[in-house]
Amino acid sequence: MLRNALWEGLVAGAVGVAAMTVGEKIEQAVTGRPNSHVPGRVLARLTGASESAGKHSTSLNLAMHFGQGVALGVLRSIMADVGLRGPLASAKFTVVRLTNDQILENATGVGAPPETWPRKELVIDLLHKSVYGFATGMVADALAARRGPGPGGRHAALVPGRHSDVGPLPRSASWGR
Repeated sequence: MLRNALWEGLVAGAVGVAAMTVGEKIEQAVTGRPNSHVPGRVLARLTGASESAGKHSTSLNLAMHFGQGVALGVLRSIMADVGLRGPLASAKFTVVRLTNDQILENATGVGAPPETWPRKELVIDLLHKSVYGFATGMVADALAARRGPGPGGRHAALVPGRHSDVGPLPRSASWGR
């Protein structure tokens, strides 16, 4: 299963980041908001490139923007593989995507905590990351569903809900088989 989660996650993440990028370009055309150079600056800091390299580098910006989105798609695919699917799983994943950005931006000193941002900027970022999270989730869920409900879904089918008296699935039915 993990092998499937890897390639399926890369595909799901690529679709998610493409959807987010299209949404960003539409929003920028409507609002007049310029491109953000934060991703390129973060990548410059992470790789030790010169500060000026990340300032307006389209290639660094695109590498970080798409690289993060594609790589994080693997996590969403693993979620789908084990049975964490649907809108709630995509909402949880969206929080992970936002957290990943904030860890990298704040750790490198390129960004500031979101609570310090202008509200309009925060809403726009949340919107775009939600598009990414839900688009990635739809693809990851559809790809994983071809193999059935996953161990979490199979366990839930025993008795709906969480019950202390319902034991785990046999090892042969779990994810690590």
